Amino acid sequence: MNVFELTRALVDIESISDNEGAVGAFLQNYLAKIAERTGGRVERMDVEPGRFNVLASWGTPLVTLSTHMDTVPPFIPSRDDGEFIWGRGACDAKGIIASMTGAAEKLLAEGVSNFGLLFVVGEERNSAGAAVAARTPRGSRYLVNGEPTESKLALASKGTLRYELVARGKMAHSAYPELGESAIEKLLDALEAIRRVPLPSDTLMGRCTMNIGTIAGGRAPNVIADAAKAEILVRLVGDAAPVREAFARAVGAKAELNEVLCIGPIHFQTVDSLPTTVVSFTTDVPVFGKTWGEPLLLGPGSILVAHTENERIARKELSGAVEMYAEVVRRLQS
Repeated sequence: MNVFELTRALVDIESISDNEGAVGAFLQNYLAKIAERTGGRVERMDVEPGRFNVLASWGTPLVTLSTHMDTVPPFIPSRDDGEFIWGRGACDAKGIIASMTGAAEKLLAEGVSNFGLLFVVGEERNSAGAAVAARTPRGSRYLVNGEPTESKLALASKGTLRYELVARGKMAHSAYPELGESAIEKLLDALEAIRRVPLPSDTLMGRCTMNIGTIAGGRAPNVIADAAKAEILVRLVGDAAPVREAFARAVGAKAELNEVLCIGPIHFQTVDSLPTTVVSFTTDVPVFGKTWGEPLLLGPGSILVAHTENERIARKELSGAVEMYAEVVRRLQS
């Protein structure tokens, strides 16, 4: 398959996080055929029952090209209008898988070896695949992580601090609110206090931002709510400690502030002459650490359309990414 055909084939395999088995099997089989005729090796790294990473390698990898197989919901099948390929995962990150695979075939045709392809599960939820891979490194010196950066090398990416905010109350008939204690009102008070917390900024990465992603609670309109919760995600630009402390002070006794995840911001190595950018999203890289080598962050497509009903990637950028990844491997090996 060419890069466009492979992108569409991957998009058309539903692989929402926790359901990556089918796309993993497809890639394992596809890469095994390439490896068979080029002297490579393909293996699967089991993560959980039915879920596994796929690693293809030629020689002893000095550079590993890596991205994720899972997508956010909902599943959206592919279509091609001649300029863009559309569908869930088109840019995040199945088009990237296709362009990395195309780069591998291009390098092998040139007689280049000592590189690998690593495709992992779970990036969109908890980086479970990256965590397993980090425990079983292969000695690679560089990890090129693929995310939609508009084909620019990222200088830095923001971190993530995620909370669950839980409020508890006492049920009562809504006609007699004085007999109850509204968990929803407590939650709203806590959220308002958090919204007033000034957040730090960084000269390179810009502002730290916060999103209240979900709110749930209550039983019925005529019942004083005995429980309510919200999920909050902060995009970090520096140390998490000041944000933690400020949130804890703001919430006080209004609710329970439970930390779910903390991943710090990352600064990346660059490659001469390639354009650069700064991104606000978080990737698998902090979970990998440097177990697979010095990380770089680079990929075709725009994060602004990822996770949307209009997710797409330009055919021109996909084609360019094949050579882009091949050139990065050449330079890092030299």
